[in-house]
Amino acid sequence: MARSSGSGAGVVVTGLTAAALAVIGFFAFQASAAQDRAEKHAPAKAASPSPGASDAGKKNQQSRKKATALPARSGSGFRVVYALERRRVWLVGKDGKVTDTFTVHPSTVSPAPGTYKVSSRSSHVTGSDGVPIENVVRFADVKGVSVGFSAALDGSTPNADPSRKTGGVREKREDGEAMWLHATIGTRVVVIP
Repeated sequence: MARSSGSGAGVVVTGLTAAALAVIGFFAFQASAAQDRAEKHAPAKAASPSPGASDAGKKNQQSRKKATALPARSGSGFRVVYALERRRVWLVGKDGKVTDTFTVHPSTVSPAPGTYKVSSRSSHVTGSDGVPIENVVRFADVKGVSVGFSAALDGSTPNADPSRKTGGVREKREDGEAMWLHATIGTRVVVIP
């Protein structure tokens, strides 16, 4: 009988040891995963600027703010502002504040500066250049060429072929989504030089 209780105890000890190792492995995995999550969401550590670099950094930041600032005399209220030369769009809310801004790739046909309204929209079509596009927001017609914002399904933003008359102002897909949500039928589009 002593033998059977000894072998039974060995089985219990072996079982408890295996369970303990499994628990230790589980906690080690959890700790590793928590560390990975913490590293993903931790803000990047800024390097200390070298002497004199703070002035250059401030100038670069001011330059970026100036480049992305809503242009003066671009209307008021809820609208889209499209600056032809800067190749930039601003989505402006009812309060006159910018909700988003991004660069675009202009088409070969551009509307004259002025105020237009979104006249039609299409969720998915093929562009005049043969590229499948989405979130098409049309706002002008220039000599039979429909001009509007769109995003290529493949995410490309190629330069327009100057030998073809196209009106697609291309955006990145995420920018196209923002435009689609903002610029419904009748929304004003202010085009500036």
